[in-house]
Amino acid sequence: MGHDHGHATGRAEDRGRLRLVLAVTVTVLVVELVGAWVAGSLALLADAGHMATDVAAIVLALGASYVATLPGGPRSTFGYHRAEILAALLNALVLLGVCGYLLYAGIGRLFSPETVDAGPMIAFATVGLVANGVSMTVLSRSETGSLNLRGAATEVLGDLIGSALTVVAGVVIWATGWQQADAVASLLIAVMILPRSFLLLRDSASVLLEIAPHDLDLAEVERHLRALPGVTDVHDLHAWTITSGIPSLSAHVTVTDQALDEHGVGGILDQLCACTTEDFGVRHATFQVEPVSHREHEDLGEAH
Repeated sequence: MGHDHGHATGRAEDRGRLRLVLAVTVTVLVVELVGAWVAGSLALLADAGHMATDVAAIVLALGASYVATLPGGPRSTFGYHRAEILAALLNALVLLGVCGYLLYAGIGRLFSPETVDAGPMIAFATVGLVANGVSMTVLSRSETGSLNLRGAATEVLGDLIGSALTVVAGVVIWATGWQQADAVASLLIAVMILPRSFLLLRDSASVLLEIAPHDLDLAEVERHLRALPGVTDVHDLHAWTITSGIPSLSAHVTVTDQALDEHGVGGILDQLCACTTEDFGVRHATFQVEPVSHREHEDLGEAH
């Protein structure tokens, strides 16, 4: 129960961070749209476009976080925690779409550059750089490990990099007159966002496909469980993630009749749960305890 309360508190703090970042992002979006129009900069427009997807992504992340707190119903026994993962998956897909557009437009301008006013470009990009730095600092203070929050943080990180590259491109154009620097900056923004988008997509899909958490070694879990007094076999071992920060595990554990007589089912379950909690940090575990005699009966039935 303490773990669940801490998880809920962490999610509430995440929502506060997201609301603050949303206000900052909307402000910067308006500023950069004006700047892109004034300076004629594709890099600034690209950063503003990414900001627009950030606004939608953060609104989606906030909504998903609220939905995840709703109590489960008769048919939604795990609640709505997966709403956060669906939001992270959608954010990843949107990021990939943004990258595609930036690559297309950037290559076009690389061969047919347009005149960019470097002064306003640098000024507006600097505003974005400072604001994105503030947003990234706010989001990085979260300790929940939420994929939903990671999705928002990934987009803000992309904006931070984009603003920095736009400032550099503006300085290059102002100092040398090389207009292609604007297109190069937009292409670099796309290239730097792309791997993070695929990583977020992979992690979201892993949760939805119920693949075992990457930091949980199932062979090691089985070895630890088998080492407990009275345990003779562990089978049907499964592990998955309900949502970020909530790994789950289930297993059938065969124990000797002597261990059952000595500790009882309750005592055996206490040992099993202590093992997964203390050694692996898995607090949501379900075990089916089977006496050796019952296991032998199962094997006999399978043989027939």
